[in-house]
Formats: sequence, structure tokens, C-alpha cells
Amino acid sequence: MSNRRVGLWLIGACGGVGTTATLGLAALSRGLTDTTSLVTALPLFNGIDLDGPADFVVGGHEIRQAGFRATAAELHQRSNVFDENLLAGCQEPLAAWEANVRTGTLLGAGPTIAKLADRPDANKAKTARQAIEQIKADLVAFKETNKLSQVVVANVSSTEPPFETSEVHQSLAKLNAALDGSPLPASSLYAYATLDLGLPFVNFTPSLGATCPALEELAVLRHTTVCGKDGKTGETLMKTVLAPMFAHRNWRILSWVGHNIFGNRDGIVLDDPINKSSKIKTKDQVISGVVGYKPQTLVSIEYIESLDDWKTAWNHIHFKGFLGTKMIMQVIWQGCDSLLAGPLVLDLARLSLFAQRRGEVGVLKHLACFFKNPHGVTV
Repeated sequence: MSNRRVGLWLIGACGGVGTTATLGLAALSRGLTDTTSLVTALPLFNGIDLDGPADFVVGGHEIRQAGFRATAAELHQRSNVFDENLLAGCQEPLAAWEANVRTGTLLGAGPTIAKLADRPDANKAKTARQAIEQIKADLVAFKETNKLSQVVVANVSSTEPPFETSEVHQSLAKLNAALDGSPLPASSLYAYATLDLGLPFVNFTPSLGATCPALEELAVLRHTTVCGKDGKTGETLMKTVLAPMFAHRNWRILSWVGHNIFGNRDGIVLDDPINKSSKIKTKDQVISGVVGYKPQTLVSIEYIESLDDWKTAWNHIHFKGFLGTKMIMQVIWQGCDSLLAGPLVLDLARLSLFAQRRGEVGVLKHLACFFKNPHGVTV
């Protein structure tokens, strides 16, 4: 156990994923839960100098007037998750960490996400440069006030609309010259501010984040790390387990249909076809990347309000076996979306902080297994 104090700064802090990760840290540090679902708690990581739950202080950016305690209570009530005694035992750290939450930026977030915002200062920044400077000021204050040796920033906000990069995003010099306009989506404004301060950045969403040459250049220049994008928590995790079986058994996948339904706040955002297209792209590319050819695939995501945080995925796999015989596998997966994602955010925070202490710089390609669309590698 280290004597360090480290910070976890969450973009979209008081959403379901951010709140679940924060509640997890509080519960683990108080001995109210075990380490089930934390990859970094496996024996494989024994003896590695990872930060313990009690070493963390949490803060973040949020565009809604929400807090960790209210969101945890909402998840408990609507989705029937979290033990009441666990919630009661974590109120003190959750309240303390709520005080670290600051207003985020809506610049470049898109209209659907903007509809969720009710913090009055979320529209304050008019240019990328203004937004970046405000984000940096919040991060510096968090680190200094809490006397932290390191801070890692994780983007767990809602999925942005697709963003097409251009020549401006190919070098840091070109990007810097354009910052008095709006050359970046919100996720990349957070990434720029994080990396410019020399802090590790984790993109748990399909949004652009740091995945352009200019921001990769900034990460190397500031001797820090990036990883992402789009955390692999449920249906896609299952796909990456099953697809190699078909490849190694020499069965030919003819078609793979995945239908996803869920009802949380992320589902509201993904009900917008434009935002949805970003998510579908990362979910749909997995199969061909694993098996090396392109079967017919279809991924659908639908918002069903009554399901709340319980995400259900049905997969229909049509494949060809010996002597041309066609066969079918069907799999149904149901899991609580935030509970699947939250512990992986903690894993990535611990591993990113450890990588920085080791002197690693740039894209952490070895963390690809955590993501649907891993940064820097194809599989």
C-alpha cells in the first residue's frame, strides 16, 4: 500500500458510470465491498505498485446540477442496485467529493447533450482556447487543494456526434493556431487541457477525445499518456470472446446481428440517430477485426425507458460448418450498464497512473483489451 494521494477526475462525473466508479472507491476504501469485477485485483497484478482505493480523491466536470449521492440514490431506486447499508456507509466521502465537481463545457458537445445541461455556466466558453484554460484551472486547483501527487482524467460522459478531423488536427502547431475558434469537440477540449498539464487521459467513450495526431503529439511533448476509446463492457466484450472461437474452430460466420435495448440517460442521448452513429461504428467493427473478413453485420441500439440501467443485448450468429451446413447460435446478455463499466474505469485509472510513474509516454497500446476501438492498434 502506497502513501500517495492521487486524484481521479471524471468528465461527466455524476452520470451513472462516474457515480458507480466513485461509489466503488468509497466502498472499497471503507471495506464495505470486495474487489469482484476489478481486473487489477486479479493475482496477475500482485506485487505491482498500484494505487489503492483509499489513496484516491475524486472530482470532475458536470453539465447537470447533479451529485454523486443523488445519482446513486436514483440508480438504487430505479434499477434496484447497491445495498442500502453500503450507500449509507459511503455518504460522507460522496458528499466530500461532490464539493470537487465543477461546471463543464458544452462547446462542441452537440445539441442532444446540450439539452441535458442545467448548470448556468456550461455555455460560458465561446472558443476552444477559453474552454481549455478553464478546464486547466479546475484541474490545477483540484490537484493543489487536495495535495495530490498525480491526477488521472477519465472521460465517462455521453457519446458525442461523430467528428471528422481535418488538416488542422494533423499537427499540434496547426491546432494551436486554430484554438481561437471551435476546432474540437468537447471531449477533445478536455483531452487537450489534461494533456497540456502532463496528466494521463482515459477516453472511455466513442467520442474523439485524444485520438488525433495533434493531441498524440501533445501527450508525447508533455510526457504523459493516453488510452481509449469506448470501454468494452457488455455485448462487445462477449463478441470479442466468441468471435475467436469461430475463427479457431474454422467456422465461417455468415452474419452477426446484435440488438441492444436500455433505458438510462446514455440511452436518451443515443436515441438521437447522429449520436447513435458514433456508438454503432465502434460496436460494429469488432467482428471483422477479429476474424479477418467481413461477414454481414447489423448493430442496433434502442432506448426503452422502463429498462433503466439494465441493458439487454440479443445476438443472432449465423455460421457455416462442415459440408456447408448452416447453424445458428443465439446469446442473450443482460447486465447493469453502470456496474459493468464503473470498475473498468478504476482499472484504467490505476494502470494509467502506474504507467506514468514508470515513465511511459504516449498511447498505452497494451490496454487495448479494455476498449471496443482501441487507440493505436486495430484489435
